[in-house]
Amino acid sequence: MGREMKLNWNTNGSNWQHCAPLLLAVALALTGMTQSASAQEAGDQKPCPAKAPPPAESNLTVYLANMTQPQDANDLQTAVRNIVSHIRVYYDQTANAILLRGTADDLAQAQKIIADLDRPKKAYRVEYTIKSIDGAKPTAAQHYALIAVLGERAQLKLGNRVPLVTGKTDADSGNPSSQVQYIDVGLTITATLTGRGDGLFLRTKVEQSSLAEEKSGIGLQDPLLRQEVLENASTIALGKILTLGSLDVPGGTNRLEVEVLSEAAK
Repeated sequence: MGREMKLNWNTNGSNWQHCAPLLLAVALALTGMTQSASAQEAGDQKPCPAKAPPPAESNLTVYLANMTQPQDANDLQTAVRNIVSHIRVYYDQTANAILLRGTADDLAQAQKIIADLDRPKKAYRVEYTIKSIDGAKPTAAQHYALIAVLGERAQLKLGNRVPLVTGKTDADSGNPSSQVQYIDVGLTITATLTGRGDGLFLRTKVEQSSLAEEKSGIGLQDPLLRQEVLENASTIALGKILTLGSLDVPGGTNRLEVEVLSEAAK
């Protein structure tokens, strides 16, 4: 029986010896498959792309050729900021220029916007006729014309600068002192046109002053001024006469009637 066990043990040992090469081959095969799978997974994982640097920025100065009012330049800044959101915009009032900082594409777009908005403004010839009317009869008429640029104030002044002596007493010494200041006496017409095409809107102020013969009674040198003022805001049509209003002249039956006629300036 002991002999049979020895024979069985040898037989089992022989079986293990025959199976060992097979197990080794399986282990190598599995190892190769694992390495192949790892290599494949490594090949499937693509490297993360490098982050691109931000676009380079530069400065640009655009000098305004037609805009002269700070409000117009501020409106231009707002328009550029609203359309080109990533650009930085500044207005240099001393140089009347727009300062820009941004990428090349942003600068090109902003420069095109500025060129589209900074165009010559239309100008109009505005003629005022002031008629002197006694009762219902016209006695005289005077014509005054000025050139009004759209959106800007135009003013005409005719008359004299009259010296006005003012006095005061020094609080410390009690001595009187006098100063001379000048006031404008005559006719002043102020006009501002806004809008476009047939929808023009005209704001007008007509002011006429004169020296009266009597004195104010405050001082021997203090003059008494007579003044008539007409302010009007109306929609006008080019080439058509519009009556703005009339002014009564104190001390008589005369009145002044103001008419206006607007045409495109040539």
